[in-house]
Amino acid sequence: MRITLIHALKHSIVPIEASFARLWPEARLMNLLDDSLSADLARDGELTPAMTDRFLELGHYAGSTGADAILFTCSAFGPCIEAVARARAPMPVLKPNEAMIEQAASQARRIGLLSTFAPTLASMPAEFPASVELVPKLAEGALAALDRGDRAEHDRLVVKAAADLRDCDVIALAQYSMAPAAGKVTEATGRPVLTTPDSAVAKLKNLLG
Repeated sequence: MRITLIHALKHSIVPIEASFARLWPEARLMNLLDDSLSADLARDGELTPAMTDRFLELGHYAGSTGADAILFTCSAFGPCIEAVARARAPMPVLKPNEAMIEQAASQARRIGLLSTFAPTLASMPAEFPASVELVPKLAEGALAALDRGDRAEHDRLVVKAAADLRDCDVIALAQYSMAPAAGKVTEATGRPVLTTPDSAVAKLKNLLG
């Protein structure tokens, strides 16, 4: 199976490839990166029709290469990805968080949503079912540290922010780039931790594998 991975942050590539290597090594991967997407969203402060058009173009290109499925790894663009899913049906087009949200909602009532990208906390909570209690938390400064190449500082800030989620049943890490810190968050909080790449790969393998 050929899976096209579409990224708005370069930091997402290594974690999702690591999850595929561990959970579904037979899948063939293709990476598309447009790191201006996240910068433009931060600048505009909202998802615009022009942004949706850009996503539709990315989806069209992925389809033209013979992809069997598309997985977006950028968590702040839900409505844009939904537009791609409608346009590319019946091809599976997954939002980055949908598999993790399904998994978290099936396991827990009170879910800590930990993010390093503020727009994610504006768009992603609406994707959770009303039956769960969501506790959003921003790890301030963590993404900037990662942009500087300081993974250790990123992880330290993520773990620090996670301390406020100790009373949750489970902690969900919103960004793919946060996945390498999952073990440290578990150790610091004693809570089960879900990551978007592992959940997404498991769902795609179930759909196509």
